[in-house]
Amino acid sequence: MAHSTKPSARPATPERGAIWLGLAVLYTVWGSTYLGIAVAVETIPPFLMAAARFALAGVLLLGWVAVRRPESFRRPTRRELIDTSIVGALLLGGGMGMVAYGEQTIPSGIAALLIAMMPVWVAVLGRLAFHEQLPRLAVIGIVVGFVGVAVLVGPTALGASGALDAAGLVAILISPIAWSSGSLFATHRATLPRDPLVATGLQMVTGAGALAVMSIVTAEPGRFDPAAVSAPSAVAFLYLTIVGSIVAFTTFGWMIRVAPLPLVATYAYVNPVVAVILGAIVLREPIEPRTLVAGAVIVAAVALIVTARGRMTRPRAETSVTTPPGPSARPAAPAPSRSTSG
Repeated sequence: MAHSTKPSARPATPERGAIWLGLAVLYTVWGSTYLGIAVAVETIPPFLMAAARFALAGVLLLGWVAVRRPESFRRPTRRELIDTSIVGALLLGGGMGMVAYGEQTIPSGIAALLIAMMPVWVAVLGRLAFHEQLPRLAVIGIVVGFVGVAVLVGPTALGASGALDAAGLVAILISPIAWSSGSLFATHRATLPRDPLVATGLQMVTGAGALAVMSIVTAEPGRFDPAAVSAPSAVAFLYLTIVGSIVAFTTFGWMIRVAPLPLVATYAYVNPVVAVILGAIVLREPIEPRTLVAGAVIVAAVALIVTARGRMTRPRAETSVTTPPGPSARPAAPAPSRSTSG
């Protein structure tokens, strides 16, 4: 999710093993959420699933803060509530909702590769809307990223063989744009609760409200049969809620305080690789040569942008943690990329 923080003393550096363990959690958990979403939406309507997931995760997170850190749990101001609702609607409604909808027909590995374009969209929209600096390396990364997308979706646009479902593809393409917009708004314009966990919990709850509206508009409640939910979908839902949202986010929040940001940011180009591999192994999703080529190009583009932005001098006074598109409600590394999701 996204939050703004004041400068604070950096905690003592923990053991290197603990940092690598945290990085492994980000790699595997966020990489596996694409698989989790694909399994969950097999028998649960996508917007309804996402709404329930984030409502539950948000309530649990806020409840934990209220019990463990009551001094941090204060009623948000009207401005904070409005801005939090906007961020939640963009990140979770537009970002996560579109991923869940798209993965009904788009393979999870391909969805992960397209969502990996998040840093590209942050760079583009940040430049257009907020005149953020774009180093030459980042510009190259943007061009390379769109070439990768063209390779991946070209057959669909041209109506050739190997085309993907058009509606699902559009939803997946919208997701990183919505997530990037929410991340940039959170960083540049929004006034959010000072405590990052409170801000994240409120974004989850308000985002769940937006997803619930999307579910009602698309008539999902009338089509949903709880008795028809399969055991794999139920397990995937719980995994996404507890591990994908809460465990991964708290790990990320700890990592950005104790580990070098360029190291943390490597999840942005490791996650899609993990997602493609898991989709092939568990769901038997085919990995075509076109997918491999497009994936390599997109991952290279993300690496270029993350590297370029990581080299830019930027104060740590403003960090935004946004939980993806990635699909995991994951945050993005503050300086190097879209604010992450995540």
